[in-house]
Amino acid sequence: MQTAAAIANTLWVGSALPALTSFRHALNHPARTQENILRRLLAANAACAFGRAHGFHRLRNYAEFARQVPAADYAAFAPWIDRIRAGEPGVLTTDPVTHLIPTGGSTGARKLIPFTAGLQAEFNRAIGPWMAGLALRHPRILGGPSYWAVSPPAFSIAPETSSVPVGFADDASYLGGARSRLVRAAMVAPDGLKPGSGMEEFRWQTLLCLLRCRELRLISVWHPSFLTLLLDYLPAHWAALVEAVHRAEPARARELERADPRQPETLWPRLRVISCWAAAHAGHALPDLRRRFPNVSIQAKGLLATEAFVTIPLGENHPLAVRSHFFEFADEAGAIGQAHELEAGKTYGVIVTTGGGLWRYRLGDRVQVTGRVGQTPSLRFTGRADDVSDLCGEKLSESFVATAMQEAFRSSGTEPRFAMVVPDKSSPGWRYRLLLEGGANQETVCNRLEAALCGNPNYRLCRELGQLRPLELFQIEKSGYEIFAAHEGRRGCRLGEIKPRALSPATDWLSHFERAGSLGGVDGVDGAFTAKLRRQN
Repeated sequence: MQTAAAIANTLWVGSALPALTSFRHALNHPARTQENILRRLLAANAACAFGRAHGFHRLRNYAEFARQVPAADYAAFAPWIDRIRAGEPGVLTTDPVTHLIPTGGSTGARKLIPFTAGLQAEFNRAIGPWMAGLALRHPRILGGPSYWAVSPPAFSIAPETSSVPVGFADDASYLGGARSRLVRAAMVAPDGLKPGSGMEEFRWQTLLCLLRCRELRLISVWHPSFLTLLLDYLPAHWAALVEAVHRAEPARARELERADPRQPETLWPRLRVISCWAAAHAGHALPDLRRRFPNVSIQAKGLLATEAFVTIPLGENHPLAVRSHFFEFADEAGAIGQAHELEAGKTYGVIVTTGGGLWRYRLGDRVQVTGRVGQTPSLRFTGRADDVSDLCGEKLSESFVATAMQEAFRSSGTEPRFAMVVPDKSSPGWRYRLLLEGGANQETVCNRLEAALCGNPNYRLCRELGQLRPLELFQIEKSGYEIFAAHEGRRGCRLGEIKPRALSPATDWLSHFERAGSLGGVDGVDGAFTAKLRRQN
């Protein structure tokens, strides 16, 4: 496995080096690069139904494109995608739609994102530079296999009625062709997972797979808690896992018998890099991961959505994936501009046009400009633009709550495992609750967060008028992120794409956490762990 993975890694990274060179060159010419992408997309899709309806053949530049095509969210594309599902060709693109990729919406049912060969090429123009840059910085990751977290088939979702296939068998399919075969050859993946497998089975099979892989070099997950929660399972099941390894690989089992399941670096002595989210709310989970892997480099992932690849990790920066899609950005006043026009320190909402047929699509993610690489902005994900809670006129935004929460944690000297603010009306009058698992000084954190929220004049006015009661602590003893992820999974999100939140405007979160506590487990996933909740009154 080690030799085969090393060969596959070398071939994959070698094939990606020209894309890294082209990307670095494009960073110095973002305006020209983006203009060429837009012109190519308009010319290639003038004959599709959407292109005909919006007069693509008459559009000569960005200004005309912006006047003719309104920026829109998924609801505006849903009728067009229904036509694709019904089997109609040439709807949003002239390029055939090969798959519809499911992803969770901010509210309610999941979305289906068209996937084409053109979109696949756009993803490759981002993934290639990412992996080539990572390998140049950490060349030892090429010497053995890697683990890329994929979604466990644990969530029961009703099948889609569609003439176009819905979903991929695995995430490597995003690359297509020879690249996907190389990636699969370089990866370790659990065997035996079938549709309908529960979280217990997912954990067991994944850890069994990883424990057998002594030469593991790279772990790529999304939220850091994905990995730490997986590792929490080890101590209680250590003897049984080692016995299972022994049946297949006795020598490896004898080595594991001398290792410590509470010190995961002893399990994978050649592990060099863990790639995961580190921005916005995911940053709260990083200290725990760093404590478990003190000698392993942590790479902060870029911003990647099912719809588009937004930023690429490049050293300590995250420049815009300027060669992949056509990007626009809406400032806090709603004015829309292009990538080369962004100002340092300001926050923007991402609007993207892709080869998959999303035209001026409001992605829903907000980013802050942290600097430039060449002439291209480097961006940091700050939260979801559509996560604004407004019960009584307080207008709390995701990014504001995330910043207030970080300051409350820092000043209180606490590092929680899970934290989220949610609205609640389970007692007389509206209020917000801080759902909190782990960390010290929880009451102090809650009090300081309440004071920080009052820095929003609208929230402070609602508090002074009695429209909102004070923020209240809701303690979670265990498995907060898993309860959160289980509910998101039932809404259609794959585990790999679930983004942590500092704030959710949904008013039913408390009931999901209370239900999990009363059942002694997470409804719809597994009963192998418990989540005991205690409300503070």
